[in-house]
Amino acid sequence: MPHEEPLPFWLVNLPRDQWPSECPDFLRDCSEKDRSIIGTPDAEYTRLSWDECRELIRANRVDKFHRVPSELRRYRQFTHRLVKEYGSILKFIVDERLKWTDMKPRGRPFECEDDIKILYNDWPYGVDEKIVHLVVWTKFPLDEVPGTDALTPEARQGIEDYVQRTFCSRVKPDHVIWFKNWASLKSVHAVEHFHVMLYDPVPDFVKFITNGDAPLASLVS
Repeated sequence: MPHEEPLPFWLVNLPRDQWPSECPDFLRDCSEKDRSIIGTPDAEYTRLSWDECRELIRANRVDKFHRVPSELRRYRQFTHRLVKEYGSILKFIVDERLKWTDMKPRGRPFECEDDIKILYNDWPYGVDEKIVHLVVWTKFPLDEVPGTDALTPEARQGIEDYVQRTFCSRVKPDHVIWFKNWASLKSVHAVEHFHVMLYDPVPDFVKFITNGDAPLASLVS
């Protein structure tokens, strides 16, 4: 049998009738990590289980969270377009998703509801589809130990207390996990945020806590 050359990464997961003649602009500056993921057929990708997510967060290996290959491609295409239209992902997030006109916090961390907004992660990771991935955005800083990605004990306790009273009052505690991305992994740096994952929560609770939000990945083609 003749040897088949592997497809270029930018053609994987695309129907043949949609193949571009060359690598699209939004994929040309991909890191090797993203090229490897995007070049993996979706059929060969295994979503992370809830237990695997919990273990990655416990071990602080949040760098191991990846998007499904075809979703990572869509994410890069979407953010490429955002930068052209808005000038930056940050501006889009603040203007269109958070709709915050004033970034000054009204109170101390977690004191005022107006300083916090809970939304879906617009482009969630490749995890069990029963997992709901949310992002908690804050106008106040979440202090880190200087020179590290580690939260200060005070900031960590503040998040833990907030997660307990906001999520664990309606979701089993062992069905709630949270983490803060390393600085090197953040796609939005200038607005503070951390991530919350819920396993198989009641949809009405998620609708309530996000004020009826929906992830952009489910809305854009």
